[in-house]
Amino acid sequence: MATKIVISPGKYIQGPGEMKKIATYAKDYGQQAFIIADAFVMNMTTATLAESFANSTINYTAAKFNGECSKPEISRLQLLAQDSQSDLIIGIGGGKTLDTAKAIAFHMKKPVMIVPTIASTDAPCSALAVLYTEEGVFDEYLLLPTNPTVVLMDTEIIAAAPVRLLVSGMGDALATYFEARATYQANATTMAGAQPTDAAMAMAELCYRTLLSDGLKAKLAVERNVSNIAVEKIIEANTFLSGIGFESGGLAGAHAIHNGLTVLEDCHHLYHGEKVAFGTLTQLVLENAPLAEISEVLDFCRSVGLPTTLAELNAEQATEAQLREVAVAASVAGETIHNMPFPVTADDVYAAIVTVDQLSQTL
Repeated sequence: MATKIVISPGKYIQGPGEMKKIATYAKDYGQQAFIIADAFVMNMTTATLAESFANSTINYTAAKFNGECSKPEISRLQLLAQDSQSDLIIGIGGGKTLDTAKAIAFHMKKPVMIVPTIASTDAPCSALAVLYTEEGVFDEYLLLPTNPTVVLMDTEIIAAAPVRLLVSGMGDALATYFEARATYQANATTMAGAQPTDAAMAMAELCYRTLLSDGLKAKLAVERNVSNIAVEKIIEANTFLSGIGFESGGLAGAHAIHNGLTVLEDCHHLYHGEKVAFGTLTQLVLENAPLAEISEVLDFCRSVGLPTTLAELNAEQATEAQLREVAVAASVAGETIHNMPFPVTADDVYAAIVTVDQLSQTL
């Protein structure tokens, strides 16, 4: 029998106003916290942090994150954390801040608390940090031995962020079930280092069903700067269900096609989840999924504003040669597209991309 593994954060906490309780949660893991956030988030949370820690036995030191999850920035902040004799690292903000906190904690062998202020990807729960150069060019993946100790989601803060970020998170989460399904069918290896479990599959499917039932309602609420049960459900789907689903369920075609789309300069302004959504549709065409399923995903994407055509990706002017470059990049050796339960070539990917574009304009 094959080995199966599920990995997840040690504790996942979600609710309105949870940032006010941050010291209460932090005291279980250390006595001196080192908090990083960018200038905007630091300004937004300074009063809340001061009030929370004022009534706690734990102390903290705060340092500004300079915006790039690079090795020099990680080293700079790590030295500050060591100088303050911190035994808990806390990152508050977006993906690069959180990845930097994970990396500092990894190098110092300390627990880490991740506090996202947006729900735009499924990365907060993961045992992974993406490193860049100081100029912002991708450097490498830092694979971590454990997931974050705590993930704390203050839904009041997250619901106040721009709606496009929440919708992008839905696009990232949309791929979870379909990629996990393909990985499961192929008996392929997940990022957890083994085959998918039934538990991860169940969470991936729940993620998809939650998007269909609550995605549009959540988008409309956040557009009016309010939160409700649907927003709470979508934040959980974008972050926790998708986070466990992608890491322990598997990645396949959708994220590989996202990676391929990064070669098109005209797509650089798009968020990660927006490109992943188009990648999900492309994967469904690649595997010749039933038309009813493709239509269901198309309808969902349209309802919340995720791109379904090359024009919506700002790639309507892309030549055949450029789209074939995308297909080649998506299908290089080692890409997750080879977790599909059948062989995939660059020609197959190109055909699927142009078919999705045509299908979306036809259905």
